[in-house]
Amino acid sequence: MSNNIDFSFFDTVYNRKNTSSVKYDAKPEGKVSPNKELIPMWIADMDFKVPPQVSARLTDIAQHGIYGYSQMGDTYFQALTGWYQRRMQWEFQPKQTIQVPGVIFGISAAIRSLTQPADSILICQPVYYPFAQVIKENGRRCVVSELKLNHDRYEMDFADIEQKIVENSVKMLLFCSPHNPVGRVWQKEELLKIAEICLKHDVFIVSDEIHSDFVFAPHRHLPMATLSEVIADRTVTCTAPSKTFNLAGLQVANLVITNPQIRKKVLEACQVTGCKHLNTMAIAAAETAYQEGEQWLDTLLKYLENNMRILQEGLADIEEIFLIPAEGTYLMWLDCRKLGLSDQQLKAFFLEEAGLWVHSGSTFGKGGSGFVRMNIACPQAVLKTAVQRIRVAIKAKR
Repeated sequence: MSNNIDFSFFDTVYNRKNTSSVKYDAKPEGKVSPNKELIPMWIADMDFKVPPQVSARLTDIAQHGIYGYSQMGDTYFQALTGWYQRRMQWEFQPKQTIQVPGVIFGISAAIRSLTQPADSILICQPVYYPFAQVIKENGRRCVVSELKLNHDRYEMDFADIEQKIVENSVKMLLFCSPHNPVGRVWQKEELLKIAEICLKHDVFIVSDEIHSDFVFAPHRHLPMATLSEVIADRTVTCTAPSKTFNLAGLQVANLVITNPQIRKKVLEACQVTGCKHLNTMAIAAAETAYQEGEQWLDTLLKYLENNMRILQEGLADIEEIFLIPAEGTYLMWLDCRKLGLSDQQLKAFFLEEAGLWVHSGSTFGKGGSGFVRMNIACPQAVLKTAVQRIRVAIKAKR
């Protein structure tokens, strides 16, 4: 670890129990190790405090004591557009955005406004499991193209994607970039290829880019809408500060839609829900994070790279578990198929033998069977304990 960077902010271990935390206060299904305190490493929620500037801003608002209706002002939109211009060389106008409580809320609005009941929507599994849920909940048909694992790297099966689009008259692609859970940061050639297929067959693209700030060198995130004006014209981009700055509980996200006709339809679908105002704290937190959180994030990214190294080194001589190299996100995808366990047995192994609550790979689609997703956005002391528990549990099983 570099001596020039102060990582102490992220090393602190906090007690998050009894704070209404889904990660810590929810209970896993199944028996938990009676001899070990459970370490939750499942849901995509970091165990780090937000940037101090965000806490200070929220404290000021709390002390003000009046929490009336709130709206985004010029400073919010300057912070938002400035962030994407600096970090990703992506320029868009405030009027091209829609503010929503969360990415899945925005995806749901896009589905309702751009497709009809029983229309087909394509996803590439294994993928963030609410994708399939939100498609079905909105009365649409979920069509799956499986990602291909080529040695240690996942790839899209473009031939299969196009075939599925044609055979099922697919109207929309629900895309994950960077990809959760397999950790891919899609290259320009891959993005262009999938976009060209969608354009060819008149398919809308809804691109969930919530993890776009978690990309590790030499990889670089390219927003789908930056590829060309033609591609942007068919794309709804879903962004949020919630993953980047650990603000999920405040519920704020932004949709970027450059096509005015599409934007109008999606906005109307949002408005009919009755949700027209975001809460005061969410607006202030997002604005401050985008204005003043850049140094915090850059330090966090280095910290997460060290965490990846700790996990990789800790599993290097464990032949039963292989870590798929992550290009982005803080969610590690572990190939546990050599353990020869069913998905239920694999879940029980981590809960009962290692005292770790990880996410079952099968949750993300049948291609995730035999895998688990592990959240490493935690202090290194916690991660080292988790790695040691895995090592002990594996050796006891042999």
